[in-house]
Amino acid sequence: MHTSRLSQLAIALATVSTVLFATMPLVSKMGALPSRISFPLFLLGGLLGLIGLVAALIALYTTRPAKGRAGRGLAWGALALSVVVLGGIAVAARSGGSAPPINDITTDPSDPPQFAALAREGPNADRDMSYPGEEFASQQRAAYPDLAPISLSQPPDQAFAAVKSAIEGFGWQIVADDASAGTIEATDTTKMFRFVDDIAIRIRPGDAGGSRVDMRSKSREGRGDLGVNAARIRRLRDALGIAS
Repeated sequence: MHTSRLSQLAIALATVSTVLFATMPLVSKMGALPSRISFPLFLLGGLLGLIGLVAALIALYTTRPAKGRAGRGLAWGALALSVVVLGGIAVAARSGGSAPPINDITTDPSDPPQFAALAREGPNADRDMSYPGEEFASQQRAAYPDLAPISLSQPPDQAFAAVKSAIEGFGWQIVADDASAGTIEATDTTKMFRFVDDIAIRIRPGDAGGSRVDMRSKSREGRGDLGVNAARIRRLRDALGIAS
């Protein structure tokens, strides 16, 4: 009995899709491949999974008992693998909720902290590190209305120490800090795919005493961030004991 070539194609696509989906995050985390290579391969796995799913459905139809063609088991296997891959991608995408397609978030869109040391670092040297302005600000206000300057009762020098201590506790890598200027620049590397995000923090005297802390978190890769930068700002806010 002739084995359906479409079933063979479907299982091949689904297998490659599963391998890319399962291994690329691990390979990236181990540092074997940079995120600019592993992440596109991960997305390719999703695309192949979608194609494999369509091919499997067609193969199931063409290998139905009335046709008397072999390969129905391959088609079922391809369907199962493709569903697992696409389901996993859907869960990952859902984790970002309704995050807008922006990747530069700040507590003060009208006067965001600026990058100085990080603007000169490695891959950032040829990038525009300025804040995108109202294009991002309006989307941020709609998606993250809770993000605002962080007010602390401590004077700026104590607030600076508290912020720096929190950053060190998070494991963020401090690139530059200036207590007299009240500025800190750091990077944070995501656990999956090891994307590097840039962070700028500014501590100033508060209008009514105490201190005002502003933070900006910007992704180096992609246009959207699945809410990661906003979550990072909330993490610092919560660590400083400020309720949303």
